[in-house]
Amino acid sequence: MQQMQWLHREEPETQPMSEFLTTRQLQEILHVDRTTIYRMADDGRIPAVKVGSQWRFPRRSIEGWLKTQSPVGATVQDMPAQNGSELSKLLPIECVQRIQDTFADMLGVMLVVTDLHGQPVTEPSHPCSLFAMAERSPAAQHQCRQEWAALANQPSLQPTFGRSHLGLLHTRGLIRVGSELKAMLVVGGIAPAVWPPASTEVARMAEYLDVPEADLTKALNGVFVLTNDQKQQVLGYVQRIADIVAHIMNERSVLFTKLRNIAELTRI
Repeated sequence: MQQMQWLHREEPETQPMSEFLTTRQLQEILHVDRTTIYRMADDGRIPAVKVGSQWRFPRRSIEGWLKTQSPVGATVQDMPAQNGSELSKLLPIECVQRIQDTFADMLGVMLVVTDLHGQPVTEPSHPCSLFAMAERSPAAQHQCRQEWAALANQPSLQPTFGRSHLGLLHTRGLIRVGSELKAMLVVGGIAPAVWPPASTEVARMAEYLDVPEADLTKALNGVFVLTNDQKQQVLGYVQRIADIVAHIMNERSVLFTKLRNIAELTRI
């Protein structure tokens, strides 16, 4: 029903072309590729009308839609906590885990699906040795979850790299069901341009993680070192992978709605 609402909100025949954004203009606004825009239009996740084989995007509807999108204009603290059981129902863990594992191996990075508060929903795929070491430290684990939660507050829809408290690069793709932000696909474990850290920083990290410096040095050598092209490939894939997970969740949401409707009809 949501898709039909967008499709019939505006009639392109009665609107001047200046009232519509082109796909290229929308790409510049959202910082996503053309394929993602078409997929969002097909799924009814963005205001769009179809004329023949071409999508058009009502300017006013897009402006209104952008104002309602999370995380723009809202923080995780402002959002209601996601019901874990609801998220687990919409997310077929075993299926998504296999997809996540495959892409993590293909891209050579760590992937994990989290809720909006940074709590993992899937098991991390292809974690680096430094992440595994940090997970054994309560303080580092807590800080990591806070940093993941902060990714939901990034205003840009385009994935960009940020720096974790351990110095590694991470980014995220947004997972929506309908127009509602439900979860994130987090990518991490990537070494920055200058790596490993200086000896003084290594000593500080060893004290922070409460591990011997020799063990930490081995872990530092086990993070994922990517070329600039590979980093750009990761940024190009993260939202596309998140969209796959979102598509699965949307399909399950539609199915559950149909089943509930059928159940209600059987009671009449």
